[in-house]
Amino acid sequence: MTTTDTNHSVVSRQQWLAARKALLGREKELTHLGDQIARERRALPWVRMDKDYVFASSEGPRRLADLFDGRRQLVMQHFMLQPGWEQGCKSCSYMADHTDPTLVHLAQRDTAFVAVSLAPLSEIERFRQRMGWKFPWVSSHGTDFNRDFHVTFTAEEKENGTADYNFGSKPPGQEMPGISVFWKDDDGEVFHTYSTYGRGVEVMMHTYNLLDLTPKGRDEDGLDFTMAWVRHHDRYEPAPKAAATKSCCGR
Repeated sequence: MTTTDTNHSVVSRQQWLAARKALLGREKELTHLGDQIARERRALPWVRMDKDYVFASSEGPRRLADLFDGRRQLVMQHFMLQPGWEQGCKSCSYMADHTDPTLVHLAQRDTAFVAVSLAPLSEIERFRQRMGWKFPWVSSHGTDFNRDFHVTFTAEEKENGTADYNFGSKPPGQEMPGISVFWKDDDGEVFHTYSTYGRGVEVMMHTYNLLDLTPKGRDEDGLDFTMAWVRHHDRYEPAPKAAATKSCCGR
């Protein structure tokens, strides 16, 4: 066995294969557990949405039932963008960067997608144009929607400890991310079926899934906080170029 400059073991193909098969067993356990949790998630009871929320959209006022666009299921991103912010949350933007290519596939499974933010529609549209996104994005400005779904809190709630985020946690900020799911029946009634917050929103961060396969992983241990490296996609510095290496012919 040898080691690399990162002090990682280097073994024969046969030894690697034995270790890989052992890990495969653990990966299958995780897959099966994920399948079981998904079944339990689908079996959760639902809550009828009796409150009449009206959102501002580029197509005019739209009620929650309108956001399904003829489909039965709706996935919603609670996107952190408050009135007066110059730009949306960079972590929510990281989530949203993965969305547009999925829309055509979601539609094939009877599922619509929408992002919702507290900022007025004009501020949403200004930021959306900068980022180049196409997915539906509506404003909950002037409604109780964000507060009812525990993603927006007052300063007083933060100070007195009554702010409830992620089913019992205390939020680090007054605006927080989340994902919610809804169902619409044949009579047009809408039901809230699921919400996830905190690290649960990583389900939209497909880049993390790929980084988790690599030797360096997410490479966040030395940062001030996780995701400190993330930027809006138009704010990254150019990636450093790899050092040139000579070919076997010296060219």
